[in-house]
Parts: sequence; structure tokens; C-alpha cells
Amino acid sequence: MAFNLFGKRDKDTPDQPTQQPEPPQEKRGFLDRMKQAVTRTRDTFTESISSVIALTREVDESTLIELEPLLLAADLGAPTTALVLENLRQRALRTGIEGGPELKRLLKLELKAILDNVTKPITHPSTPPEVIMMVGVNGTGKTTTTGKLAQFLTAQGRTVLLCAADTFRAAAIEQLEVWATRSNTPIIKTKQGGDPSAALYDACAAAKARGSQVLIVDTAGRLHTKTDLMKELDKMRRTAEKLVPGAPHQTLLVMDATTGQNGLQQARLFTEVAHVTGIVLTKLDGTAKGGIVLAIATELKLPVVYAGIGEKIDDLIPFDSTAFIDSLID
Repeated sequence: MAFNLFGKRDKDTPDQPTQQPEPPQEKRGFLDRMKQAVTRTRDTFTESISSVIALTREVDESTLIELEPLLLAADLGAPTTALVLENLRQRALRTGIEGGPELKRLLKLELKAILDNVTKPITHPSTPPEVIMMVGVNGTGKTTTTGKLAQFLTAQGRTVLLCAADTFRAAAIEQLEVWATRSNTPIIKTKQGGDPSAALYDACAAAKARGSQVLIVDTAGRLHTKTDLMKELDKMRRTAEKLVPGAPHQTLLVMDATTGQNGLQQARLFTEVAHVTGIVLTKLDGTAKGGIVLAIATELKLPVVYAGIGEKIDDLIPFDSTAFIDSLID
């Protein structure tokens, strides 16, 4: 028989869940969309956790041992999993964790805290345009996401200009043109093989002349070598700053959620050189390992700013830690 290492919880500790008011319809719709996006992860993750919770009367070391492979299977990664389990262990040692429902509640709090710890308010420039650079390797959905972001910001009433600065990949300019048409967004482009920094220079000048509030720049995801790519991105950053003080104001790294832990190494390369400020996680609806969101927060120290939840033009939503955790763990 396993010995319970943890003491009883102080019944007077004011740490009980409270009844929350029903969210407004707009928020309800957002929660529903997030819940739908993480269906595959939730179906496997919650079902596994529920089996542990159902058998737990008071949490002990064996409970945490059972929990570990479940967190790893959801792609939280070893560092995040170790952090969560250690925090739960310390909580149990201090006050005890009585029963599965309380374990579930505390697990949700721990996961949300990881996401909230890297959340940063987005500072918009006092004088437009706000320059947003989209970076990431080919195949992550970068150009598609650029078009969806244009649609999202336009729907918010902001005037947007697109810059097709991925001049290396065949058909990248044409692909962005299609998304520009769908979102009714003007676009500045050059020919394939042209200088991306020159295209960006023209776009910055055009955005200032037209009074555009936002300039979104689609950059190359691959050049002949990684060194070439990083040099080009750095050159583009310097070009933007010459024309627009403080630009780029946001540099968003587009990551494919389905690549899981494999995508983290690629992400590290970009974060080191491109001064990434946030993550756009695409194809969140296509993976059973949505826990990669938490691995990103722990290992890259970056917030997920937007999530791609489908293929339609409006299937890009702002990421919200509460909605994500509530959707992930019912």
C-alpha cells in the first residue's frame, strides 16, 4: 500500500471556486470556437485525466506519477511537465489536495499561470503605420495567416496594407494576392526574385502616404542557407525602422501546431535573430497535441497571440489563456 506523503488541506483556506456569471454572447461564441479548435487534444487529454481523477480520493506521489505521461502525451514537453508537477507537489505538501476534482481545478490554475506569465500587452505606436512582420519556415501557413490577419484587423475597422516580401518562394506573391483579394486589402509587391527589402521600403512609404494604420509584411521562410535567411530578415528590420520609427512593432512567428516539439527548434532560430514578440499557432484544430502552447510559453518565453483554427478566412482568433485552458480541460 502506497503511503500518502501529503497532509490534509486546511478547510478554511479561501481557495474555493466561485460561481461565474454567464459570459456575453460574443464571448460565448469565442469560447465555442476555441473549444472546437482543441477538440482532438481535449478528447484524449481530458479522457485520460478523468480516469486518474475518478480514482483519486487524496493526491499522493503515485497520483502525480500517473499524471506525468498524460501531460507529456499532450506535448507539454518535459520542462513544462516537470514544472507543473513540482508546483502541484509543493501545494500538496503544504495543504493537501483532497480528491480528483480539486486536483483538476489546481491543474487548470497551474497551466493558466504558465501562459499568463509570458503574456505581454501589445503596444501600438502613437503614429501609424504599425508594422507587423510575419516570419517562420515554409509550410507553417505563414502567407495564409498573413491574409487571415489582414481580414481580422480589417473587420476591427483598421485600415491595412499588405507587403509581399517573400520573393524567394515560387508563387508566394500570387498566393498573398489571392488572400488580399479575399480580404479586400491593398497589396504592395515586386517580382519573384526581387529584393524583399526594396519591396518593404516601398510598402512602408506607401503605408505612410496612404495613412494606413497597419502594414503586414509576409517574409521569406527559406533562402539558400539559414544564414542568408537570417541576414535578410535583419536587413528588413533595419529597412523598416529607417522609414517608420520603432518598426517592426510586432514580429510574429508562425508555427504549425501539428509539428509539436519538432517546431520548437526552428522557433528558437527565429527568436534569436528576428526579435520575435509573439507566436501565431496555426492548425490548432488539426492536432491532438495542443499542449504545445504551454511548451512554447515555458521554453520560448513567448505568448501565443493568435491561433489558427481552420481554413476559412475568418478562422484566426486572438489567443486567450482562460478560453484555451477551459476548452482543453472540461
